[in-house]
Amino acid sequence: MIFRQFNIRVATNRDIPSIKNVVFLCLKEFGLNPDLNGKDSDLNDIECSYLLNNGFFAVVVHSETNLVVGCFGLFPVNEHICELRKMYLLKEQRGKGLGKYILDIAVQQAREKHYKKIVLETISVLTTAIFLYKRYGFKEMKPREINARVDQAFELDIHP
Repeated sequence: MIFRQFNIRVATNRDIPSIKNVVFLCLKEFGLNPDLNGKDSDLNDIECSYLLNNGFFAVVVHSETNLVVGCFGLFPVNEHICELRKMYLLKEQRGKGLGKYILDIAVQQAREKHYKKIVLETISVLTTAIFLYKRYGFKEMKPREINARVDQAFELDIHP
């Protein structure tokens, strides 16, 4: 199985430079700008933003090179809802089914943390990701706000 080439582990603040590299490369690839004082400020302290208060953040590490090639997080919205954030894979790792595998892990983590729903916001240019979310069962909903990085939102009920 292809996924033996990758390890997924909980991120720490030591991973921040590698995480920012993955996120910002992916954003730039799609013509989107990083925003360290706004939409991406959660990346300045992964442990505080995600790991405290029942959140989760993981990195996808290539087992041969030990390089971070992807990431994803669950940000607590309230005790019943978490938001899937920063789910990115470097271009050379896409198209292998790894996105669905990551999404499976994210949903499993959300269930273990007793969330009932996962929400996410995205933008239209991320067509492959949107296709994955829809195929996975996410339903379209109205975004909280429309901006340069958000024009669509989705939710997935995960309670048993």
